[in-house]
Amino acid sequence: MPQATEPAPASAPLKITSWNVEHLAERNGEGCRPRTDADYADLRRHADALAADVIALQEVESKAAAERVFDPARYDVVMSARPKGRRGGVCYGKPGQTIGHQAVGFAIRKGIRWTRNDDLSALALGNPDLRWGVDVTIGSRQPVRLLAVHLKSGCNSGRSQSDPDCPVLFDQLPVLERWIDGRAAAGETFLVLGDWNRRIAARGDVFYAEIDDNEPAGADLSIASEGQAAGCKARYREFIDHIVLGSKALTRMLPGSFEEYRYDQPEDRHPSDHCPVSIRIKP
Repeated sequence: MPQATEPAPASAPLKITSWNVEHLAERNGEGCRPRTDADYADLRRHADALAADVIALQEVESKAAAERVFDPARYDVVMSARPKGRRGGVCYGKPGQTIGHQAVGFAIRKGIRWTRNDDLSALALGNPDLRWGVDVTIGSRQPVRLLAVHLKSGCNSGRSQSDPDCPVLFDQLPVLERWIDGRAAAGETFLVLGDWNRRIAARGDVFYAEIDDNEPAGADLSIASEGQAAGCKARYREFIDHIVLGSKALTRMLPGSFEEYRYDQPEDRHPSDHCPVSIRIKP
């Protein structure tokens, strides 16, 4: 169902971004990253500076939370339909603060035509505390399919069976691969973007190798950040937030357009523990 009345200018490249906003709650003082009005204003400042057309969001409690950062007069916000889980619990290192719902979604600039496809609920593996994928199509003449994800944390490299997080992440892999293969078989232009919680650009990464097999044709994947080092946090030089493109999408990515947004604040004052990553694609 179309959600915008005016198409984007035909000649303008679209800036596509992924941003984990770190426990973005809809009310002040709640969640594992309790914020004040000034904090939300700071996030809005960075959202404006991003100047993105489509933003895949992670760790957002609700549509209302997203709209505290992305003005609903300027953006359509769509969030996962996953019910709130039972996880709860106390935030690590923050006595009295309770873990909030973590949803995936999009903020889409008004004027861009988009349709919503069924959420990829199978990514949750039947576990109410695992996150769903959100699937939208943008554009009409040359549509692009976008899947926003936030995969299981705790298995950023390797495949240790003794680590309880790795079997869960690798159980999500065939679900993701089926979505990718379905898009490729249909001849669609597609991207998968979000917090993969995985260093998939590392040489020989076994997770990425299983999905990047070019079967069927069109499922030959590319990582937008490949060959570049992360700079958001001094301790971490490898990305876990990724924009992955199918072969048709790669032909529409503007060369050299990958960028990591850097906050204009010291690391201990960053408004999120993730920096946004972006590319530009031809419409």
